[in-house]
Amino acid sequence: MSKSIYRTPEGEAEIQAIYDRQLARLRLPYESRMVDTRFGETHVLALGPQAAPPVVMLQGGNTTSPLTLGWIRPLIEKYRVYAPDTIGHPGKSAPVRLSPRDDSYGQWLVEVLNALGLQQPPLVGGSYGAGILLRAAVHAPERIGKAVLFIPAGLVSIPASTMLYLLWWLSLYRLSPTRGRLRRILWPMFQDEPIGEEVFEMTEAVFRLVLIEPEMPRNVQRKELANFNIPTLVIAAEKDGLFPAEAVVRRARQVFPNLVSAEVIAGATHYMSARYQAYLSERIERFLQEAG
Repeated sequence: MSKSIYRTPEGEAEIQAIYDRQLARLRLPYESRMVDTRFGETHVLALGPQAAPPVVMLQGGNTTSPLTLGWIRPLIEKYRVYAPDTIGHPGKSAPVRLSPRDDSYGQWLVEVLNALGLQQPPLVGGSYGAGILLRAAVHAPERIGKAVLFIPAGLVSIPASTMLYLLWWLSLYRLSPTRGRLRRILWPMFQDEPIGEEVFEMTEAVFRLVLIEPEMPRNVQRKELANFNIPTLVIAAEKDGLFPAEAVVRRARQVFPNLVSAEVIAGATHYMSARYQAYLSERIERFLQEAG
C-alpha cells in the first residue's frame, strides 16, 4: 500500500480538526458523504440548494476544500456545489497521493462523478484543481459540461526564479519555523496582500504534519485537448507569482479548441482577497448562465 501523506496518525487527526473549523467558519449548511473509487475513498461536501444546477468545485493543492470554497461563496447560494476532497491532499479523502504526471487524477475525478450520479456537470478548478480538471478533460472530455479554470496549474510552469525562491525559504523554514519565514514562503501567492490567520494556520500545519506535494499536474498539450470542444473560461490573476497571467492567457489561447474567454483580474494575486473573490464568483456565474 502506498505511504500516507501524513507523517503520523495524530497529524492526520489535527489536519481534520482544522478542516472542521474551516467548515464551521463558512456558516453554510452542507452534506458530507464518502464515495468509493478504485484509488481510495473520497470525501465529498455538497452545499447549496438541492434542486439547483450542479457544479463541481476542485480544491487547490496542499490545502483543503473548505478554504477553497470560501472563494466562491456567492455561487453556493445559486448552485448545488459538490466539492470532493482531492485524494492524497489535506482533507478527509484517502491519504494516498496519485501521480500528477499522468491521467490518474482525471480518472479519479470521473469515478467521483460516477459515484455522485453527475453525467456532464460544469467543473470549476482553481490552481492545482485546474490541473486536475485538465487531466479529466484529456481522459474523458465528454463528461464535462463547461470548464472554468482560475489561477490554473496545468497550462504553464511555475517560473524557475520563483521555484528557487520557494526552495530557499522553505529550507530556512525547516531549520527554524518562524512566522516571518512562513510569510516569505507565501509571498508569491499574496504579494503585499494581508494574509489571514486561517491561511497561516493551514500552511503551518501542512508543513509540520504532511508530506507536501511538490509537483503540479503536468502541463496539458494542445493535441491532448483535440476532442475537448467544451466551452471554457480561463481566469488569471495579474500579480500571480506562481502562474504569470500573460503566460496563462497566451497558452490558453493556444490549447483550448472552444475557449470562450481568457481573462486577467487586474490587481489580483494567486490567493485572491475578498474584493477579488466577489468578482471571481460573479464572472463564473455569468459564464455558467451563458448559452453554449
